Amino acid sequence: MTYQELFTQISAKKTYLCVGLDTDIRKIPSHLLQEADPVFEFNKQIIDATADYCVSYKPNIAFYEAMGAKGWESLQKTLEYIPATHFTIADAKRGDIGNTSGLYARTFFDPTSSGLNFDSVTVAPYMGSDSVIPFLEYENKWVILLALTSNIGSSDFQRLQVEDSSLYEQVLKISQEWAGADRMMYVVGATQAPEFEKIRTIVPDHFLLVPGVGAQGGDLEEVSRFGMNSHCGLLVNASRSIIYAGNGIDFSQKARQEAFKIQQEMATYLDLYCK
Repeated sequence: MTYQELFTQISAKKTYLCVGLDTDIRKIPSHLLQEADPVFEFNKQIIDATADYCVSYKPNIAFYEAMGAKGWESLQKTLEYIPATHFTIADAKRGDIGNTSGLYARTFFDPTSSGLNFDSVTVAPYMGSDSVIPFLEYENKWVILLALTSNIGSSDFQRLQVEDSSLYEQVLKISQEWAGADRMMYVVGATQAPEFEKIRTIVPDHFLLVPGVGAQGGDLEEVSRFGMNSHCGLLVNASRSIIYAGNGIDFSQKARQEAFKIQQEMATYLDLYCK
């Protein structure tokens, strides 16, 4: 999916919601456990319920890897079920030296090899350019680079001062030499809202993937006000607050209601700040 195609979807649907498919078999409604593939059945119903109100889906790969071969099968079926209109993110946080990164890239981008064909993958920048560039060798695929995350420990390294700026700012500046706004996004946590204005001075045109709204307490209005650009430039992820909004027979209806509520709020902010 191209930059313009993503923005077209956002504009048409009045939403920049990304639904995180962090599907834990220990948390899904018990009545699904009788299904042949409970995780896929849960994801299928969540996708059916929320597709109208989001533009992206982000499976967190750890939840599938933890289940071994069966989990990878559930992941593949889930990815194939997501509508082609929706931007797909492999939240894998990979990053290693060149040859190994090349294999990680093949895993998520080459369906003839692994069966997976994501639009993008999250990548850790700590090992530098040769750990990221192999992901950029796949045409029309995106790297989503970790920049300033929402977890408590993010300040351990990301805010360390390097010369006259923080380490995360150096990541934003240097990585632009590897790819432009049409191929690279950045992860910036919603709990880091005070930093968004500064971040936008460094990467004015890039999309930002913003986790931390909902269960983690990030403020959607602040993120939108300070983080949005003329092409929206945001994919705001909500996972637990949507997919676990209910745990009974009607869990998908509860998820739909929560996604609709967020979409309605986003529509307001698009009118206010996407200019």
